[in-house]
Amino acid sequence: MIAQAIFIIILGAAVYLFAKNAGKIRRNILLGKDVDRSDEPATRWKIMAKVALGQTKMVKRPVAAIMHFFIYVGFVIINLEVLEIMIDGIFGSHRIFSGPLGGLYSLLIGGFEVLAVLVLVACIVFLSRRNIIHLKRFSGTEMTQWPKSDANYILCIEILLMTAFLTMNAADYKLQLLHFEHYVKAGSFPVSSLIAPILPDSAASLVMLERGCWWFHIIGILAFLNYLPYSKHFHILLAFPNVYYSNLNTKGKFTNMASVTNEVKAMLDPAFVPENTGEPARFGAKDVTDLTWKNLMEAYTCTECGRCTSVCPANITGKLLSPRKIMMDTRDRLTEVGNNLDKHGKDHDDGKSLLDNYIAREELWACTTCNACAEACPVNINPLEIIVEMRRYVVMEESQAPASLNNMFSNVENNGAPWKYSQADRLNWANND
Repeated sequence: MIAQAIFIIILGAAVYLFAKNAGKIRRNILLGKDVDRSDEPATRWKIMAKVALGQTKMVKRPVAAIMHFFIYVGFVIINLEVLEIMIDGIFGSHRIFSGPLGGLYSLLIGGFEVLAVLVLVACIVFLSRRNIIHLKRFSGTEMTQWPKSDANYILCIEILLMTAFLTMNAADYKLQLLHFEHYVKAGSFPVSSLIAPILPDSAASLVMLERGCWWFHIIGILAFLNYLPYSKHFHILLAFPNVYYSNLNTKGKFTNMASVTNEVKAMLDPAFVPENTGEPARFGAKDVTDLTWKNLMEAYTCTECGRCTSVCPANITGKLLSPRKIMMDTRDRLTEVGNNLDKHGKDHDDGKSLLDNYIAREELWACTTCNACAEACPVNINPLEIIVEMRRYVVMEESQAPASLNNMFSNVENNGAPWKYSQADRLNWANND
């Protein structure tokens, strides 16, 4: 009963802390402006099944795709075993599913063990790619000590959890062979039975080892759960809704501001009666609260994998822009805004903004709007939307566009085209012999 009480207290505390931190992230996301992404639900479900569940955009890098698939499937399926551990912890039972499932239970446990080995292999490969091979896309000015450590922490935690799972099963297997107390024959152990011979033969030692690994495994999972809100690995939970709410418009299609559209229509047609859309609080985006909630969700969904930056032509040619940094900076600024809300209330102004304090103007104007970053992202994140909105602010609010753009704007205003020639002279080239 004491063990059950301790487990229930730990479980309750872990769930409460996770819910509290996840609630803060939800609050931060909803600081963004509203945007309707509820249209065409059938299409959205199809895209989510294809991209988030099927991971179709991962296969462009086959090695990473296969290794990630092992971890992904292992995470999903081995959680069935975690459910059994939680029930056992609450009610004081042992392998409670073994009776009702019968022979299927042996198949499941055997499958869990094979998956655990595949997860171990994948984690070792990923650690090697990051720390031995040093793949270029895992480096960059934005990849400071914490982003690098964060990835390593998660991989090491998963290795420890899978090792504890296999060791627990190996000790359980030996205790079953000894017919010790409640350790009745249950499950098939194709992997852990191979490591069982190196474990002690004493029943007391095996019980201590099995219980120790049991507690380490479940507490480790609960600790991992509460680590997620502070880590890039929160994408485990946000990837599915982020893909579901993808922009269904053609890539590169710019959004129009209703207030500006109405003004232009009124200029072209004196009989046009504009809708009352209200005055915009700001043209474009200077800070995170000027972006949409979808942009902010994408910031928390970013996996920092670097696929976007690795295909960005601006970054490849040595310019300052890194689409990954755009998303990481947005997330960092949003977290800072959320912390200010908690400490000082909603009216607090810290004198900072996403523009200039986090993202430099040189980064914004380096973008060619080619959409390579949006195409490469495995969870449909679109850094271009943030870049364009910040450019819109610089142009429409501050009138600080680069000289080449200002020339183009003047030509459009005066000549109706980006070129310096008047409309009357536009066809002169056709009249010349």
